[in-house]
Amino acid sequence: MSVDKQVMTRKELFLLLLCFEALRVGFSETDQQDVNALRSLMNQWQNTPPTWGQSDDPCGTPWEGVVCKNSRVIALRLSTMGIKGTLSDDLSQLSELQSLDLSFNNDLIGTLTPNIGKLKKLTTLILSGCGFTGKIPQELGTLPHLSFLALSSNKFTGAIPASLGSLSNLYWLDLADNQFSGQLPVSSGTSPGLDLLTNTKHFHFNKNRLSGTIPASLFNSNMKLIHLILDGNNFSGSIPLTIGLVQTLEVLRLGKNRFNGTVPSSISNLTSLNELDLANNNLTGAMPDLTGMNKLVYVDLSNNTFIPSEAPEWFSTIQSLVTLVISSGGLRGVVPRKLFSFPQLQQVILENNAFNGTLEITNISPQLQTVDFQNNEITSVILNSNYNGTLILVGNPVCSTNITVFCQLQKQQLSP
Repeated sequence: MSVDKQVMTRKELFLLLLCFEALRVGFSETDQQDVNALRSLMNQWQNTPPTWGQSDDPCGTPWEGVVCKNSRVIALRLSTMGIKGTLSDDLSQLSELQSLDLSFNNDLIGTLTPNIGKLKKLTTLILSGCGFTGKIPQELGTLPHLSFLALSSNKFTGAIPASLGSLSNLYWLDLADNQFSGQLPVSSGTSPGLDLLTNTKHFHFNKNRLSGTIPASLFNSNMKLIHLILDGNNFSGSIPLTIGLVQTLEVLRLGKNRFNGTVPSSISNLTSLNELDLANNNLTGAMPDLTGMNKLVYVDLSNNTFIPSEAPEWFSTIQSLVTLVISSGGLRGVVPRKLFSFPQLQQVILENNAFNGTLEITNISPQLQTVDFQNNEITSVILNSNYNGTLILVGNPVCSTNITVFCQLQKQQLSP
């Protein structure tokens, strides 16, 4: 073969390769802007899935965790991948992104970029269980379609942005287990607030450093809240009467704060409630009347300073109860025997009260597992012989009589 023919052959081969590359790029299923954004993230992150970078077409030759529609990336689902790095501005180039789940990547750190506000089609943002720090950018409140926001178990600080009150489509708001401080924002003439989130069903703000009073204006009858979880903060002042307006509530947790004053009578309006936790506050006055709240499954009113009283009437009427906890509640008198017959009842913890007389546990729930009356003034016990759960009577006069076997058994069971 002549030299000229060899040269022509090489030229033809080179041209063919160029054409092939052009065709390959032309037939790529992934928008080039999205490809560039993903490659940028891949270069900044460690421990991305093995399929990342094996092709230039994340949609056509799928990259793990990347979901596409019409050549555009609409979701990143990268939970528990062990990814390390930060959330950079390049993420905002995924302009069609609807869902972002980076949860439980402990080594994803740094602050949230304000550019996250450019993801205008985002409906779901799940960053729980990462290592993010700093303040939540105000721009997060500009995402018009956001319905699910979970930022729990990070190290976020600062105040909860009032701008979140503009997220009119928000269904789930979970900011639990961070280091947020300050008051809960409510709307004013110039600023939005959480009271405007009338479509939101979940407020999870527990285990933070939030403080101040809960504004009465936070609650209104238009709200659809089913979970209000505020335990483990530094809230003070009275529980607002307006809480009774939110009749959709199913879970109300206000424990481990510094609330004072009486429990508002309007709480009895919450007839859909199945969980009530007011424990470990400074509440005073009468123990709340829960009569008629017949869906309650869990009640904890422990460690407040209620006026000493006999067991309330609802001890004999709320048949839905599974767990009843009132430690150090100032309760006295005889324990209503009907309490133990509730069909779903599993735990009764009424330690450190002043119950006296005979503790009669005869007609019992088949589910009953734990009965704790330690440190009361019980003098005798009548116990159903079929009961094989735990009975704790340490610290009662009954332990010095001829049925000390109960106390001895419990001491053995409680020992490490």
